[in-house]
Amino acid sequence: MTGSLWAIVGATGTGKTALSLALAEQLAASGRTAEIVNADAMQLYRGMNIGTAKLAPAHRRGIVHHLFDALEPSQEATVAWYQPTARALITEIHERGHDAIVVGGSGLYVSSLIFDFQFPPRDEALRATLERELTELGVAALAQRLRALDPVAAAAVDSRNGRRVVRALEVAALGERAHGSLPQVPEYWRMRTRTIAVHAERADLVRRLDRRVEQMWSDGILDEVRALIPHGIEHGKTASRAIGYAQALAQLAGEKTEAEAIAETQALTRRYARRQVSWFKRYPDIEWIASPDPELISPQPTTAG
Repeated sequence: MTGSLWAIVGATGTGKTALSLALAEQLAASGRTAEIVNADAMQLYRGMNIGTAKLAPAHRRGIVHHLFDALEPSQEATVAWYQPTARALITEIHERGHDAIVVGGSGLYVSSLIFDFQFPPRDEALRATLERELTELGVAALAQRLRALDPVAAAAVDSRNGRRVVRALEVAALGERAHGSLPQVPEYWRMRTRTIAVHAERADLVRRLDRRVEQMWSDGILDEVRALIPHGIEHGKTASRAIGYAQALAQLAGEKTEAEAIAETQALTRRYARRQVSWFKRYPDIEWIASPDPELISPQPTTAG
């Protein structure tokens, strides 16, 4: 028996985790076992729990979860590592005759996994040069250069994310399209694939996200980050820049007050949620539901890609 591949996506704070658990339980009630695979870049990190809203093992309802706590904060998370790792896990899940439920809001990670996604070329020497220039000149100067080289890529990349700007410049210089662009008609990696996105009204989502950030500080994100410093979070290329964690590090260093750290985290989280919605709207055959309620999902197990 070949299992199906489900993808539960959407903006942060919309209830993807709740839906993934409920869907797995609904599938189990119909006689089909499902396992959950993480597609949130920051939930890959061990010890980064409060700021990522990671579901604790005790709350996973006995459902097998994969790729949570897979990396140390000092390690770099890359899509090029994630894609083969996650695909190997899903292949094993399907060989067991189980369904795989991919859950997360990191659009590039989801796309690399469920679509026939090819990566642009890399040039390590060019990348090192661009990273030095990022340190010396700042992200704004490199973003301006990207706009001149490839306006389409510049419009798709977060101009404040130095890592993404450097990668897009590298690809543009090599004569390829920006890392993460989807083909006009993307083909699924697995034919039995179904993608469900959870939607929330913007005003309601903004209120929810702002409260969530305040709760992160109440729940002790500063203590969590302080405990992660010996594990290299300050120097991790990915983890140190995570929304909430970068601001907590700045507060611990005395560079921001608590109010400033919270306000900046709220603003960046709202901006990130907008980008997530825009990303997933490009997916073909995606089903949008307004609640993390599996009863709103039609009973057919999959849609062929």
